[in-house]
Formats: sequence, structure tokens, C-alpha cells
Amino acid sequence: MADQALHFKTISELVPLLRRGDVSPVELAECFLERIERFEAETHAFITVTASRARADAKAAEVALRNGNNLGPLHGIPIALKDLCDTAGIRTTSGSQGREAYVPETSCTVARKLARAGTVLLGKTNLEEFAFGPHGLNDYFGTPPNPWDKDRVPGGSSSGSGVAVAAGLAPAAIGTDTGGSVRIPSAFCGIVGLKTTPGRIGTAGITPLSWSLDSVGPLVRCVEDAALVYEAIAGPELGDPSAYPVPLEGAVERLKQDVKGMQVRIARKPFFEGADPEVISLVEAAIEQLAELGVGVDEMVFPEAEEAEREPDNLVLLRAEAFAYHRKMLADAPHSFGSRVRARLEADPGTLAADLIDIQRRRDVLLRTSRERLASVDAVVAPTMLTPAPRIDELDRGEPVKLMTRLVNWLGLCAVSVPCGFTSNGLPVGLQLIGKPFDEHTILHLAYAYEQATNWRTCRPPGF
Repeated sequence: MADQALHFKTISELVPLLRRGDVSPVELAECFLERIERFEAETHAFITVTASRARADAKAAEVALRNGNNLGPLHGIPIALKDLCDTAGIRTTSGSQGREAYVPETSCTVARKLARAGTVLLGKTNLEEFAFGPHGLNDYFGTPPNPWDKDRVPGGSSSGSGVAVAAGLAPAAIGTDTGGSVRIPSAFCGIVGLKTTPGRIGTAGITPLSWSLDSVGPLVRCVEDAALVYEAIAGPELGDPSAYPVPLEGAVERLKQDVKGMQVRIARKPFFEGADPEVISLVEAAIEQLAELGVGVDEMVFPEAEEAEREPDNLVLLRAEAFAYHRKMLADAPHSFGSRVRARLEADPGTLAADLIDIQRRRDVLLRTSRERLASVDAVVAPTMLTPAPRIDELDRGEPVKLMTRLVNWLGLCAVSVPCGFTSNGLPVGLQLIGKPFDEHTILHLAYAYEQATNWRTCRPPGF
């Protein structure tokens, strides 16, 4: 059996071990499969564990690497997919009872790219049903508790992906982000999450929540791992028109360059409004750390983000697009939906086409002017979440999480969440670096510099 210390190593730490033969892909896969079996009853991180597939993938990687056929840095690395991602011959439930037995015939773009990179598929991770919610609750498959405090939410909708990585059940997992669903669980679970620009990574074969807002990204243990997975899945794919042919900058190559002279800005309104004082304190300390690294820091006014926060356009469009996708299933089998998701889908199905056109026109203006405003800025820095993870019983009292993450989706930007400390009661807090469209390499560069200047990436939840 592989050394159990392997389960919290990063991809960048595992790669040299695999290449030197200190550990084999088979040993590594068995390490994580044993971890999943040991902790699955308490974490609910996975909906489907693909043990046979993982062993076959690992054996193939072992033979290939032994013969000198190295497919790249992810070859032999175990990974998990959010269960919105179609996988040929493996069920894809989208977190819903209504799709419990659905087995697609083809795999999504991301799954195919990861397979070509030689990764080892551990399984399909839990999520809030159809990705429609920020808390990570799932009444049917079980809610994954936050690894740092089992009475608190893990964040959603990519809850299982966040918990799997934080608890040492997978070194990396794929999530989707429509209003924060990669960044929320990353912040609440104390890991790194990259929300990519819409169109940077192909979404074909991934169950949509809102076509206009959806994006895909990795949840991992460190920024370098985010860059490694990002480079493997980003860029155009034959037969997937959702992936734009925009040149892909070398994110990994740039990571370790000096950040001196780079420019970040603080938009306190709206990104800090209503934030917990401890969150503000930790984020301010992170900004000071960036300044000590030679990064220029200044305040800015961001009226496009302020307008996006004031207007309900985001939620109206999201609900309309979600309703459009689920309309037939709602009519034919309404009781196959969980009560929360069904209520959200049926909340406002009658939005007029003219209203949606007006919303899109207003959004187009914000997309253009926000890009112009950020032209000379490398990143906007902010808390990922305004509070640490709330208790699950607080949600029963009607106290939902307030999302500033959704503004990034509405403005068509990219963002990365990186751990920046813990509250007095031991809950993780995330620093968010928001970048221009298709500028993921820049925000990863800044995030890496900050991460390397701190020790937060070495912290692990107790009991795992």
C-alpha cells in the first residue's frame, strides 16, 4: 500500500515521485481509493466511485511511463469530476434523483482532455442538485459537511469537489462556476479554486445551469496545481464550439516570475460591503503581503460591479436559462426534482423575451466598459466570500450566503480564490483575485506569489 502521507501532497509534489519511480501510479491510485472508502460515509464527497476505471487508468499510466511515454505533468495523477460532467459508460446524475440512472454515451470535453493527459479517474463528486445553489446541500445523495466543521456548509454547488480535495480524497477535482460554484467551496474548505473566463474551457457535455454564465475550473491544493490542470483542459476542442480559439498564455511558465511592479486594485464598493470583520482583517493582511512583494496597490471605483450588484438582472437571466433547460423535465416529472431546486426553477418561468433582450443589452454595456476599466490593472483584490462558512442550521432560519462572486460571472471575468487565513474559530477565509477576460495566467501569477509568501497552503482540516 502507498504511503498515506501521499494523500495531502500536491500534484507538483507528486509528479517527481512518479517520474523517479518512488511511487507508482497504481500505488497512488490505491492510496486515494482507500481514503475514499475510509471517509466516504462521513464526507459524502462522491456520488460514484470509479474504482475499476481508476485501477485501469493507473495501470495504463504505469506501463506508459515505464516505457518512456510521458503524456505530460498530469500523467498518472488521480482526479475527480463534478457529477455534471458526462462520462461515457459512467452515470452522470447532476446531483438529482431524477438522473440517478442516467449513463451518457459520450464524455464531455473536459473529461476527454483529462483522459488524453493520462489522468486517473477516481469518480464523480457530489454537488447541489443541478448546480443550483451556493451552499452545497443535497438531500438525496447527502450533504458533504465542511471538513473544518461538520456543522457548517461546504459551499456549492461544487461541494463534493471542494470536500474531496480538502479532506485528502483527491489531489484535484473539476468544478463548474455560474455564480461562484468553484470559488465558494474553495474559500469555505481552505483550498484553491480557479474560475475561468467563459469560453476558455469547453463546456460541451456538461449539464448547464445558465449557458451565458457557466464556466469550468479546477479545485486543487495549491496555485501551481491550478495552473497545471488549467493548461490541460483550456483551449479549443474539435466539435465543441463553446471553447473559443483565444491564444493560451503559458500559465505554468509564468508562475515563478517576479511580481514586482504589477498592479492590483481594491474596489471596496461593492466587494467588501457587509463583510465579516475577521474576513476583512485577513484580506487586508493579504493585500499588505502583496504590497511587500512589490505589487502596486491602490483603491479604485468599479461602477460596473456596483450596478451588477444593484440590479436583479443576473438572477433573472440565470433562472430563465435554467428553466429553459429543465422545462420538459419539469412538465413530465416535476417530483423528480428536490423541493429547493424545483422552487427555484418555478420561481419566475414567465419572463418576457423582451425583458431578457433588455437584460442582455444592459449586460453587453457592462461587459465592454468593465474591460476598458480594467485594461491597465492586473487584478482586483477582494474577499472571496464575505463571511466564513455558515452553519447548516442557520440556513433553516432563512439566512442565505450573500454572493459577491456572481458579479465576476456577470462581467465575464476570471478569478482565483486562494486561502489567506483562518478566523478565530478555525474557519478558512479566501482571497479573491479577479482578472480581465482570458487573463488567467496573470491572476495565477499573483496568487502564486502570495501563496509562496505564506504558509496557509500547508494547513489541513483536523481528523483527515
